[in-house]
Amino acid sequence: MPEGFEQGEELELTSPLVPLFVITNGRALPPDHEYEHTTLVTAAAENGQIAARTLSPEAGQVMDLVANGFLSVAEVAGHTHLPLGIVRILLAQLEEDSLILARTPIPRAERVDRELVSAVLEGLKNRFGA
Repeated sequence: MPEGFEQGEELELTSPLVPLFVITNGRALPPDHEYEHTTLVTAAAENGQIAARTLSPEAGQVMDLVANGFLSVAEVAGHTHLPLGIVRILLAQLEEDSLILARTPIPRAERVDRELVSAVLEGLKNRFGA
């Protein structure tokens, strides 16, 4: 037993004792366009509880986090205290097993044409007075 480890005390599985490649089963990172910081993930409605019993502790923690709604990939990484790359790998594995659903980030709004907005505003002022 490691020094300072008392009976009944639980070892933290994400400690330096467990290398990160063990958590991900040696899987590589998914492509950059998958699981961006703002990609939203949630647990799939079906098969979630049955298959969740066979997950690693870290994957189980991710499943618990996303069970009740959508969280971004960055939020999942923040709550689990795991590196973003490791979370992306876990999410890819969970989606492959049909345990989660991922929604791509909403694209940024295009810049508005200021002249058009000004013209509309002027038209409204002329029509309704202001």
